[in-house]
Parts: sequence; C-alpha cells; structure tokens
Amino acid sequence: MGSYWEVTIKLALGLLTIIIQINLSGKSNLAPVSALDQVQNYVLGAIVGGMIYSSAITILQYFLVLLIWTLLVLILRFTTNHNRYIKKFIDGQPQIIITNGQLDVDSALKHGLSANDLSLKLRSSGVASLTDVSLAVLEQNGQLTVMTTDDEAIRYPIITDGQLNPAVLTATGHDEAWLTDYLKQHDYTITDIYLATYANHELYFFPYSK
Repeated sequence: MGSYWEVTIKLALGLLTIIIQINLSGKSNLAPVSALDQVQNYVLGAIVGGMIYSSAITILQYFLVLLIWTLLVLILRFTTNHNRYIKKFIDGQPQIIITNGQLDVDSALKHGLSANDLSLKLRSSGVASLTDVSLAVLEQNGQLTVMTTDDEAIRYPIITDGQLNPAVLTATGHDEAWLTDYLKQHDYTITDIYLATYANHELYFFPYSK
C-alpha cells in the first residue's frame, strides 16, 4: 500500500510542477511554440514517466529533480527574453522562403521544407501560384505565413524583439535608412522596439519600457 501512496505523491508533484511552469511561463498551456517549449515538455514528461514508478528514487530525489528542471527552464526563458543572440540560438528565427514571387530553394531545403510540403501550405493559405506571393515566411513552429500581392497591408512585423526583418521592410517600399530616421525622430532605435508593424502606409511601433 505504501508504494501506491508514493506513486500518488509523485503524480501530485508532477501535476503541480506542470501548473507552476504554465503560470511562470505566462501561458495558458504548455502547447509548444518554440524549441524551448518542446524540450521543456519532452524532458518534463520523461522525468515524470521515468521516475514515478521507480521505488529506487525517493520522493525527495524526485522533488529535487523537478525543482532543478523548473529552475533551468526559468533561467533559459529569462536569458532568451533578454538576449536576442541566445534567443536566436535556442528558438531560431523566422525564415523568408518567397519574396515577390521568387522562391529561395536553398532556404526551403535547408529548413526541411519539401516542394510537396510548400505546395500544400500555399494551397492551405488559398494561394494558387507563387507569383501571387509577395512574402512567405516559415515560422519557428513550422507554419507558413503568406502575404499575397492583393494584401493591402503588410501583416508581418517589421521589427520583433529589437530585430529588423529586412525583407518585410523592403516589401513596404522603404529601406533601413528611412526606418532608422523615423525612429530617431521619436528618440528610439531599432533595438529599443519590442514590436513594429506597417499598415495603411503607417508605421506602428511599441517600444520596450524605459
């Protein structure tokens, strides 16, 4: 009977750890949207599934392993949110696949996107021909964001997390000098901007708090 109580306690600790990680990550669930999210889920599942039925691992040892993993996840999230180079290394970054109807085959193959997969994603987005695409971006989660030549506004952000998306900026008909000058008029630089989008011939930007 004691072993059943031990398994119950371990299950409760595992459930509590999942709830804590959800709350601390600021999300409503553990659905993966980045590489870190996927690793977090895999390792947490392996810890709970691999240790819960092992009588050789005490509840204290199990608790300490869960605690260590939670701390590691929090440290990684903090560093990825405050260092763009670490974020790029861990989570990767969106990749431009199509620009003004021109397909970057090397980029598509490099990121594991076959011609069949690309065609399927374009059809799912309601695109019949590559020539109708002004910009197609492969997101970190494998989704393809497609903007056609009929779009009245550039839906994809020009700046994210203080990093410029040059191809998106070019699609707006402007260059980096224009963007830098525009932000300078408001006492900002590109690295000061959390998110910037372009719509209706206007730049909308949201800086980090100073």
